[in-house]
Amino acid sequence: MAGVKLCRTLACRRTQVFILRSYSRSSTFVCSDIINRPARYFSTRNAHYDLVVIGGGSGGLACGKEAVQLGAKVAVLDYVSPSPRGTVWGLGGTCVNVGCIPKKLMHQASLLGEAIVDARAYGWVLPEANAIKHDWRVLREAVQNHIKSVNWVTRVQLRDKKIDYYNGHGQFENPCTVKVVMKNGKEHTLTASHFVIAVGGRPRYPDIPGALQYGITSDDLFSLENPPGKTLVVGAGYIGLECAGFLNGLGYDATVMVRSVPLRGFDQQIAGIVVDEMKSKGVTFLMKCIPLSVEKKGDGKFLVSWTNTTDQSTHSDIFDTVLFAVGRKALTKELNVEVAGVKTVSESGKIIAENEQTNVKHIFAVGDVLHEKPELTPVAIQAGKLLAQRIFNNSKVQMDYENVATTVFTPLEYGTVGISEEAAIKKYGEDEIEVFHAFYKPTEFSVPQRNVKNCYAKVISKRDDPQKVLGLHFVGPQAGEVIQGFATAMKCGLTMNQLQSTVGIHPTVAEEFTRIYITKRSGEDPNPQSCCS
Repeated sequence: MAGVKLCRTLACRRTQVFILRSYSRSSTFVCSDIINRPARYFSTRNAHYDLVVIGGGSGGLACGKEAVQLGAKVAVLDYVSPSPRGTVWGLGGTCVNVGCIPKKLMHQASLLGEAIVDARAYGWVLPEANAIKHDWRVLREAVQNHIKSVNWVTRVQLRDKKIDYYNGHGQFENPCTVKVVMKNGKEHTLTASHFVIAVGGRPRYPDIPGALQYGITSDDLFSLENPPGKTLVVGAGYIGLECAGFLNGLGYDATVMVRSVPLRGFDQQIAGIVVDEMKSKGVTFLMKCIPLSVEKKGDGKFLVSWTNTTDQSTHSDIFDTVLFAVGRKALTKELNVEVAGVKTVSESGKIIAENEQTNVKHIFAVGDVLHEKPELTPVAIQAGKLLAQRIFNNSKVQMDYENVATTVFTPLEYGTVGISEEAAIKKYGEDEIEVFHAFYKPTEFSVPQRNVKNCYAKVISKRDDPQKVLGLHFVGPQAGEVIQGFATAMKCGLTMNQLQSTVGIHPTVAEEFTRIYITKRSGEDPNPQSCCS
């Protein structure tokens, strides 16, 4: 093969095994053309696999486990580089350790605090309000114990499925070879017929004085030894708003610094409603602001300076914790993917791929490491499973990235599936879409007289018959549970006629979608007149 040099051989009984040291840059290069020997021919330091998965998160593990079920010999590499603060965690990836799972548990803790307040109105006799306190350390320990249990179960699953697990840092040496440096310094050389890159990403830090030295990210928040206290959250994406929301609900002063708009990429009317609700609960928002510096004071607190980009004024305040949620960067540079010839986006490090296949034929990628794909755990899992089916079972089923539902777990949750109103207007034109909307009153909010002004549902559809639904947006309690069922309906081509002819379950918040009939175009009042209106 042109451009390929074969050097160093290993004598293994009656065969020779070739380890590639240089290689062709061609995207048609296939490892199995050169190395296609069963694993028994390789030493423990030099092993060959049908599939090597780099990254032990949800997508990589799903792909590896599916591949094993189909008879493949699989290895999984996973290594967590310490955060600037020194935080590390176990097998399972971002979702399990520093993402979805601990976030949802702390969100639940916050909701329980609201439920305690509501309980008095429902007749529960409780201690005086000042006697009810939250203990951060108890919550932290409970969350970390749960995470560790998931880490352990994941390790056991890999062992039971006979997947080789390397708790080490992998780097490409060429398109067919990965060198793994274990935590104890021991090295392994792995070759494979196929590779899957599933390393996700890590939080970015702004390039300002003191950010790296004194700031934390979501990598650190869930394992903080001490209560976070007065916290500045820099960034207003879903991670920033979720963290600010549950910290406020747990009783800590929370401030969100917004550079441009909150929840960029989501429906902006809904984003405004979410922010209004958080403000009503006591979260402070600094709009159109960017941080300038973080300085540690003698008492251990942090002086943060920032500028308002509207009037160029500068401000500062003291905080106990500074949490950066300003985006994430894919961990591809650390893998030496350029040595393997894999193309990435220079700014984000994300991999450019079509149907999870990179420009190098036998190297694939799933999950958050992919360019312009939803950064969601269920997406990575589904894509990983389907990829394994295509590689090892000749399946033709591709991952469908359209109409993927998600929920932002702010104090009043925001669930959505489909496209935003802005995206619908841009794609179809304002005259070609219809927007149905309604405010509503959750029955459970009535007795404690909780604020209902931000409970809202919106359906975006085509204007012409049969008025195919393009997007659903829901702000209210249990939004994630509500939107999941409608996501299936969207996959089946839901229309407004079908939605409005569905009999709802009363009294639930999910039924609000089935009762929606007022359009923005009509100018009618979308506020309810009664619980059954």
